[in-house]
Amino acid sequence: MIKVGLVGYGPAGEFFHAPLIAATPGLRLDAVVTGDPGRAERIGRDHPKTQIVPSADDLLARDLDLVVIASPNRTHVPLATLALTAGRAVVVDKPLAATAAEALGLVRLARERGLMLTVFQNRRWDGDFRTLRTLDLGEVHRFESRFERWRPVPKGGWRENGGPDELGGLLYDLGSHLVDQALRYLGPVTGVYAETDVRRAGVGADDDAFIALAHANGARSHLWMSAVAGQLGPRFRVLGSRGAYTKWGLDPQEDRLRAGERPGGPGWGAEPPERWGVLGVDGDSRAVETLPGAYQDFYAGVVASLTGGAPPPVDPMEVAEALAVLHAARTSAAESRVVTLATDAEPADGT
Repeated sequence: MIKVGLVGYGPAGEFFHAPLIAATPGLRLDAVVTGDPGRAERIGRDHPKTQIVPSADDLLARDLDLVVIASPNRTHVPLATLALTAGRAVVVDKPLAATAAEALGLVRLARERGLMLTVFQNRRWDGDFRTLRTLDLGEVHRFESRFERWRPVPKGGWRENGGPDELGGLLYDLGSHLVDQALRYLGPVTGVYAETDVRRAGVGADDDAFIALAHANGARSHLWMSAVAGQLGPRFRVLGSRGAYTKWGLDPQEDRLRAGERPGGPGWGAEPPERWGVLGVDGDSRAVETLPGAYQDFYAGVVASLTGGAPPPVDPMEVAEALAVLHAARTSAAESRVVTLATDAEPADGT
């Protein structure tokens, strides 16, 4: 068994990483770092064989094979550095870092130590995105993608109130997923334009944002993320030379994980027919069954990498590329201009 230590038991740790680790053959959740009594109680209830430790140093003193970092965003780089230096393979929740340069520093450290480093970009395994990648739309010229919510009353916490050093706000939260999907679907980006705003009183980080990407192949991506969308737009609207694909509603896996379900249960990741997307053109279209979502494939890929030498389920170099786009988006929004990017295989820095 691969013994796993988890740093953090907020929403990412509790509802995503811990249950997915527990559901993956070959992994054992050995210990969790938390100093919160309420979270410690829930760990004891949901994972009774898992130890609770007070700090990352105490975690690394244990005999572990893999460290999963699901702590606040600002701690991702220092904790990943600590774990890699201690000789542990590492999974980091998104965003891996603030800049491509920081991400590449972690990649170099992992290579020097001969250790796996990967990033939990779980939305690659959303059912709707999996479905989209199987469709023949001809030459795709526009990719519209949204993560929108209606949360007029802030929840508080670092995600909503943290400044740039905290990596709070939707640009680095939901934007990490949207940009990653756009790059995986349409390839490298040459130009970035972005708008970010704080719409709700008492919030210190962006809660309403838009990113426009110009891809090297001539296609364009328009990406929206918002906490103040009273009426939600389509999750995907993708236009190509042979037709279009429009899909409403979010992948169901997050809600099912939050409800206490785990992969392997009846109908895991499946959507009902009324939620399927539509493929074609006006007057000649049909519903397309959504492939089941498969977040469990991420940790199955981690096991394959650690036991069989397979590539990590998410290449951190691809994540560095996305971070260069997000950093450019932040610059664009601050300076009200289009930021031009090189399309080198390795981002040279965070700009």
